[in-house]
Amino acid sequence: MGFLAIAECSCLPMTSSISAWIWSERFWLPENVSWASLEDPPPGVDYPRPGHILYALPLAVGVLLIRQLFERLVAKPCAHILRIQAGVPRQAQPNAVLEKLYQSKTRPDTRQVEELSKRLDWDERKIQRWFRIRRSQDRPSTQKKFCESMWRFSFYLVIFIYAISHLWVSPWMWDTRQCWYNYPVQPLSPGQYNYYMAELAFYWSLMFSQFTDIKRKDFLIMLVHHLATICLITFSYGNNMLRAGTLVMCVHDASDIFLEAAKLANYAKYQRLCDGLFVVFSIKFFLTRLVIFPFWIIYSVMFESWEIVGPYRAWWLLNGFLLVLQVLHIIWFYLISRIAIKAIFKGKVAKDDRSDVDSSSDEDISSSNSQNSNQTPNLNDRRHTGALNGNTHDH
Repeated sequence: MGFLAIAECSCLPMTSSISAWIWSERFWLPENVSWASLEDPPPGVDYPRPGHILYALPLAVGVLLIRQLFERLVAKPCAHILRIQAGVPRQAQPNAVLEKLYQSKTRPDTRQVEELSKRLDWDERKIQRWFRIRRSQDRPSTQKKFCESMWRFSFYLVIFIYAISHLWVSPWMWDTRQCWYNYPVQPLSPGQYNYYMAELAFYWSLMFSQFTDIKRKDFLIMLVHHLATICLITFSYGNNMLRAGTLVMCVHDASDIFLEAAKLANYAKYQRLCDGLFVVFSIKFFLTRLVIFPFWIIYSVMFESWEIVGPYRAWWLLNGFLLVLQVLHIIWFYLISRIAIKAIFKGKVAKDDRSDVDSSSDEDISSSNSQNSNQTPNLNDRRHTGALNGNTHDH
């Protein structure tokens, strides 16, 4: 017992020193500002408290539950109305040898196909066909993609309307210098708090569901994106940079609505509507992510705040995260612009370079069509390979 008491006493200074290091005023706050400045607000005024951030984790679980209910009770009935069926993929012939290789490599190379052909006494074309059919079993159905996109579309639409109604009457939306006057001793409004908690819970839910949702080619990029977004929201809330933070989130929500709407139109096979929405999304993405975000918001955070508040340690970190997001925006716009140009000049959205990993490849389509001798594949029948099977979502 005496040893435990001594151990507990020795751990207390260590815990307090770690806490003091994490919440160091020299790191989080500008000079001549302390946490005490934010602890005793005037009557009727609230300031952000770092502990509020922890509420986002149970809220994220609630968001995941709401999503399940929404997809089951709202999205699926809408899919049935639009005649988007789940579909039952063709089943590959059971084979333990091929299945074992498939678990480690879904697309075997030529040498492996030759070895399997000798071992199983199967024709190479038959083995290749088995792997195509097996991949199609794991490929998500159009209905699943539709439900996932409808959930995102609904969230982005609702949260954007909520944000714009709050920001429209906020002076810092029209004059970004208002973000930095008297910073960080700025009151926390209920609208700001609700907006921050909703966005943070949503992105934590995306972090959790990313490992179970449709897997994309840009999985790692999206993982970095979600981490940067969560860190930005968390850090900006922790040091009361809420005014600039609400502008950042609202700008990002604005274009995501049109992407998810275009994907919904694509899954419902309204191709002209899909093409139009995707072009609108591309234009809006360019204006919000490559014009407004860097030249209005990042400019304010980097230069106006430097002039009014002055730099401090967390300031450098927050600007670093903003620049990471901007680099990702440039990468995505390159991919988006290629698709949009094809949509404009070819009359329809082309195949997305960042579709889900198991989407049909041109090789698979041409191989299946090769069975029909002397027939030319009809391009209009290949809309299911459209660009919007990908997931260029969010923030």
